[in-house]
Amino acid sequence: MSKKIMFYLLVFLLVFAAGCSSSSGSDSDSAGASNVPQELTYATTSDAVGLSPIDTNDSVSSNVIAQVYETLFTRNPETMEIEPLLAESYETPDENTWEIKLKEGIKFQDGTDFNAEAVKYTFDQFMDEDRAAPRASLLAPVESVEVKDDYTVVIKTTEPYGPLLAALSHTNASIVSPTADKEGDINSEPVGTGPFAFEEWAEGDHITLKKNEDYWQGEPSLETVTLKVVPEYSTAVSMLETGEVQFLDKIPAEHLSRIESMSDVEVQTKPGTPVYYLGFNMEKEPFNDPEFRKAVAYAVDRQAYVDQLNGLGVKNDSIIGPKVFGYDENAKDAGYPYDVEKAKQIIEENGFTDQKVTLLASNSGSYMKMAEIVQSQLTEVGIDAEIESMEWGTFLDTTSEGNFEMTFMGWTNSTADGSELLYPNLHSDNIGSSNRMRYSNEEFDALVDESRTLVDQKARQKKLQEANKIAMEDAVWIPMNHDVVSAAYDKSVKGLELDPTGEWKLYNVTRE
Repeated sequence: MSKKIMFYLLVFLLVFAAGCSSSSGSDSDSAGASNVPQELTYATTSDAVGLSPIDTNDSVSSNVIAQVYETLFTRNPETMEIEPLLAESYETPDENTWEIKLKEGIKFQDGTDFNAEAVKYTFDQFMDEDRAAPRASLLAPVESVEVKDDYTVVIKTTEPYGPLLAALSHTNASIVSPTADKEGDINSEPVGTGPFAFEEWAEGDHITLKKNEDYWQGEPSLETVTLKVVPEYSTAVSMLETGEVQFLDKIPAEHLSRIESMSDVEVQTKPGTPVYYLGFNMEKEPFNDPEFRKAVAYAVDRQAYVDQLNGLGVKNDSIIGPKVFGYDENAKDAGYPYDVEKAKQIIEENGFTDQKVTLLASNSGSYMKMAEIVQSQLTEVGIDAEIESMEWGTFLDTTSEGNFEMTFMGWTNSTADGSELLYPNLHSDNIGSSNRMRYSNEEFDALVDESRTLVDQKARQKKLQEANKIAMEDAVWIPMNHDVVSAAYDKSVKGLELDPTGEWKLYNVTRE
């Protein structure tokens, strides 16, 4: 009997011990999950140009700006509707007046009060011709910004301005600390009201942000955010695989299958607003000749390029894309189709035979792929094309100065409004700044102007569709693809949501 009792007692103890071990293991796993460092490293192939919303206009810089600064309004990524952010509400007493009430009790990261004076200061600087803000066109119709009281600002426009709320939701319209801008250089040490504060910038290597513990909506979960410059995307993919970085975006098609095979990585994609294109310098010959541009348009097989994107892009002839206000489905196939014989005929008839051209591209993977494909296709129709590549910041300066013949660029469409695509990029007002192609067409300009001054959204859409058609006929841009925005991130990263513009914010992100 005693042996049986001892046997059953031993079995009981073993089962009990196993149960405790299992429970303990579960507690340990739970604790381990909660102890994941609240740090996130994002890999970017290019460094930021600057960190001031007033003084920059590129997507890499905007990635930092969107974490540090905030705008008066924001666009809901699900509904695409404009909603108040730093603003509390607004009203329009007349068609040229916008009275905006601001949220109270908010401070900049340097302790400066957010108020109407800060908004006025920011927008006055943004519109100052001497400061020459690259995206000053966002507020081009604004006549004055006045302080009504501590938390009310009144914006007067020279004429009705339909896209104003969309413009005020743009990253470059973020509100800056007047103190920081007056006393320092916010292009290298930014100060906003956002959930993350600037800590350090080692140019060419990394930018580090830390959480803003006094953030007005409550401090974020992430303690630190690092934007790591990794020039080769393949290297960044390897770093994602080993856990050295936890987040990549704008996935090149050639890396998609490798990333999707990683068991600890999530991939997120959605139809987006960005458009990527081949453009011409209209102030140089023969690129100012519509027949030459048409020949190039016929020579470029954009579907062949899109087929290599593995679902990360779509072919569409329209300059205004499907996710952007003003899009017309009829424009999808209304451009110049791929037709080698037609291209050769135009080249021969107009004396473009053996024409030498230089294709300028930034040294990032997608733009270089475009350049290589177009180079091959132009060679096929008798155009001798040479590729010149350069670093992103230098590329932006070079194209802004007009020192190119043909180039590849993209536009994020951060406002998702066609007016804020066509006006900055192709309106003659902006030749020498954001209109890098130096395009000038009076009929086009008039239609775009009307699209900005009308308040009736259906009427605005019609004007945009007409302007879009003119630009397409002029072959000012040859759209290479409209984007499917993408991101890859470690499975420990929770709460990351891509905007259709490809932008992202890290306030709601945590690691588990």
